[in-house]
Amino acid sequence: MADPLATLLTERLGCQLPVIQTAMGWIATPGLVIASSEAGAFGFLAGAVMQPAELEAAILAVKAGTKQPFGVNFHMFQPGAAEIVEIILKHRDQVRAVSFGRGPDAKMIGRFKDAGILCVPTVGAVKHAQKMVQLGVDMVTVQGGEGGGHTGSVASTILLPQVLDAVKVPVIAAGGFGDGRGLAAALAFGAVGIAMGTRFLMTRESPIPDLTKARYVKAGTDDILVSTKVDGMPQRMIKNALLDRIERSTGLGIWRRAVESGLQMKRQTGASFGELFRAAKGMTSHGGLTLPQAMMAASAPMLIQRAVVEGDPDHGLMATGLVAGRLDDLPSCAELLGGIERDAHARLAALSSSSPTGV
Repeated sequence: MADPLATLLTERLGCQLPVIQTAMGWIATPGLVIASSEAGAFGFLAGAVMQPAELEAAILAVKAGTKQPFGVNFHMFQPGAAEIVEIILKHRDQVRAVSFGRGPDAKMIGRFKDAGILCVPTVGAVKHAQKMVQLGVDMVTVQGGEGGGHTGSVASTILLPQVLDAVKVPVIAAGGFGDGRGLAAALAFGAVGIAMGTRFLMTRESPIPDLTKARYVKAGTDDILVSTKVDGMPQRMIKNALLDRIERSTGLGIWRRAVESGLQMKRQTGASFGELFRAAKGMTSHGGLTLPQAMMAASAPMLIQRAVVEGDPDHGLMATGLVAGRLDDLPSCAELLGGIERDAHARLAALSSSSPTGV
């Protein structure tokens, strides 16, 4: 009998299990990508928060740590985007896929496909999935409203079947997934696999400091909310002192925070004011944001970095999926994926062996 966990995702991406480790900024570093890939998942490197030289060094680190194929996440409005595209193409021997939200046009997607690199964007609405398919992508990851960071209002159990009915490419389910039960359910819906961010964030190989990890472990579902005050778009976060101040802030306070974060980003990345402004303008042209929203969106990651890199969970932001509210452990990637494989097989076997009542 064929293995139900051998899907189009495992076939095309070359991984053992139909599970994607998503590209969380400053979290999906080489160490996590190596660990998740070696354990059987398909890992994505978080290139969207890197400068070109930094990304190439990270790609080389992953290649030195695993022979498994992996992916790179980026967006076309980040500083150095054109150079980053060339770096990804240069490493097509092991970079099997790219992921993006606000991403390339049809011509750029064609370049990746010609190089044998699959395009797997993340979408949060049916119309966005349809647009990506029209541009020529190979698969789409559909994130329901339970997902972390920027998120929509439609739950995965509604959005996933909507997209499955609307497009003819393989669909990957995201938003609320964290175990083998979720994988079995996604496959039953018709998806080819699942993508998980928060569950991989909450592993031993995740690079975030222990103090911040402890906040994720401690958080219950009532400690997680969606805010529109960070940059004008809905974002799911763990409640803390900073988020409380942001929720109560006025328009002037929001702009002051955006300017401060923008200056911090300039110091860290070396990008000029012109590059940061052009990145924000790009988001307004293609992402449907106002300029103030785009400027805050460009700077908000610095607040996330304070929590997940500097280990200051009170003065930084902690993006999370709602699934964190029911997770209370920090397994290794190997333990996590081994459990997912066993549980998914058990759930699917139970479904296939059950018989109607009374027979």
